[in-house]
Amino acid sequence: MRAILQRVAEARVVIDGAVAGAIGPGLLVLLCAEHGDTDGHADRMLAKILKLRIFSDDASKMNRSVQDLDGQGLRGGLLVVSQFTLAADVSGGNRPSFTGAALPAEGRRLYDHFVAQARIAHAPVETGQFGADMKVHLVNNGPVTIPLRIGQTD
Repeated sequence: MRAILQRVAEARVVIDGAVAGAIGPGLLVLLCAEHGDTDGHADRMLAKILKLRIFSDDASKMNRSVQDLDGQGLRGGLLVVSQFTLAADVSGGNRPSFTGAALPAEGRRLYDHFVAQARIAHAPVETGQFGADMKVHLVNNGPVTIPLRIGQTD
C-alpha cells in the first residue's frame, strides 16, 4: 500500500462541481492499494499516518501528530482520496503502467476498509469518491509532503 501525505492548512475534493469532502488543518492522504495488499497493510498504514509527527510543536519542531492537534484546540482532519496512479511504473518507457495497482474491486474494498478504520480511530475523516474524476484543492502547509509504503518492501 502506498500513500502520499500532505500536511495542509485546508483541503477539499470536488466532484461534478460539488464538494465531496473538506477539512481544515490536517492531512490530505492520497491512497493506493497494490496487488497483494491486505487489511493488515491498511491498518498498519493508518497507524503510521495517525502517529507520524509532522506538525509543529510550540518550539516550531515537527513533533506532533495529526491526533496531537486536538490538544492545541484544533481538530486535525484527514481527507482520504483514492489514487491508483501512485502504483505507476515508468521503467518500460514514457507511458505509465498501472499493473501494480490492485484490481478495482479489491482496491475499493481496501480503501473502504482504511476509511472505516480511520473513522473509528480519528475524527474528522472526509473522503473523495473511489474511481471518480476528482478535483483536489489544497493549501500545503510548509510545504510538507511525505511518501509512505507499507507492504511488499517493508
